[in-house]
Amino acid sequence: MAKFVWEGTTAEGQVRSGVLDARTLEEVQARLRGMQITPTKVRKSLGQIEIRLPGLGGVKTKSLVVFTRQLSTMIDAGLPLVQCLDILAAQEPDRAFQKVVYGVKAHVEAGSTLADALKKYPKVFDDLFVSMVAAGEVGGVLDTILQRLAQYLEKSMKLKAKVKAALRYPTFVLTAAGGIMFVLLWKVIPSFAAIFKSVGNRELPALTQFVVNLSENFLHYLPFILLVIVGCIVAFVMARRNPRGRYLIDAGLLRIPVVGPLIRKSGIARLTRTLGTLIASGVPILDALEVSARSSGNRVIEQGILYTRARVAEGKNIAGPLEEARVFPKMVVQMIAVGESTGAMDVMLGKIADFYDDEVDASVDGLTSLIEPMVMIVIGGMVGFVLIAMYLPIFGMAENLARR
Repeated sequence: MAKFVWEGTTAEGQVRSGVLDARTLEEVQARLRGMQITPTKVRKSLGQIEIRLPGLGGVKTKSLVVFTRQLSTMIDAGLPLVQCLDILAAQEPDRAFQKVVYGVKAHVEAGSTLADALKKYPKVFDDLFVSMVAAGEVGGVLDTILQRLAQYLEKSMKLKAKVKAALRYPTFVLTAAGGIMFVLLWKVIPSFAAIFKSVGNRELPALTQFVVNLSENFLHYLPFILLVIVGCIVAFVMARRNPRGRYLIDAGLLRIPVVGPLIRKSGIARLTRTLGTLIASGVPILDALEVSARSSGNRVIEQGILYTRARVAEGKNIAGPLEEARVFPKMVVQMIAVGESTGAMDVMLGKIADFYDDEVDASVDGLTSLIEPMVMIVIGGMVGFVLIAMYLPIFGMAENLARR
């Protein structure tokens, strides 16, 4: 089997494109004609090379939400699945996502289920999305499942946006502060030091001498400092790619004051909402635990859920192993235990997720109000320290002139 890139036109004159797996060029052309597409260009793919910059080139969550909600509405209205996908692809403004939807449509037309077709695009449709769609197809409630999935994606998107917003301001300010200190150490302080030498001021105040020495050492060791910074970044990236390193980093993040509790609450909110949505959609509990474990975004929480899954596979309930994992607050464990005993696990998990969403909102607001004045104090203190150190000799020179 080989991949063939094709372009063609429909009976209505609309231009289509996509990729098909086939043995020969003639097979691709025959399949396209069966899809009522007149091929205009078909060639064998030389392989796909994807170059993605961080944050660029992917499908936005908002586009995925709109697609999911519209697909649910169309299926509920009784339109055939292939026609729904064709309509959604034609009106999709994102060219990258449009190609994906056309590809899903082609696979469905070739006989695949919607879940199997979505699985071929893991960078767009994750395990959660595919698992829920598969459950909806088996249960004959695909429209309901897609509606529920769209609601989940919207809430998840809002949660991520709030956490990013809380970290964006201090990151920007601290970066600006680092830039200011770099300029002071690189340009400003050496200029003052040259002035002091030119006027014959040999003995500088201790504070001024400390800052001048700091600037001279900074310039002397700048290549080494840059090398260490680059080495630390590379080491961090490599550690994140290693399972053991990723676990240690995530465990360390949970221990950071103020930030750690926010990460834990955010992870629990995503985890419980994912698990509740999967259970409500009819996904088997073991599959639901495996999929939801990866949604937490933290390896410590993920390992806790995977440990629970292993114990559930042995015949135990969920609450007991969750408590043994010592990752989740007692309130979460107790509420899950109540959900198990009453048979309303999905409802209880939804309430936990709502509670922790509110907790994340409160934590983000508190963190923002706390960080802003602290950052300003740190920046003001750094700049003020340097300015005082540089002006002390000038004050001394002014006093000497006054005595003369």
